Amino acid sequence: MAVQSLFYSDRDGLEMALKTPDSMLFTTKADADARDKMLELSENIQLWLEKKIPAMPEEYAEQCALLIAENKDLFQKALKKPEVLSEQADTDSE
Repeated sequence: MAVQSLFYSDRDGLEMALKTPDSMLFTTKADADARDKMLELSENIQLWLEKKIPAMPEEYAEQCALLIAENKDLFQKALKKPEVLSEQADTDSE
């Protein structure tokens, strides 16, 4: 029997990682670290949104922050070429 190491982000927690192993358990530490960095970015975006838009419900701020953090590369491209956001939205809806 072989032994396999699995990694997860502490921010997700082991219980959550085990509930959704396809997206939260990783075979390399680098992948788990990347997830952890993305979650850290999401937390900071959420705090920023909550301060800038006080009327925004916490749940919406969390969802928006996670979406932005998961699509960080797209937003970086959009800072140079804004139309990539609408182009991406068009391909997502197809």
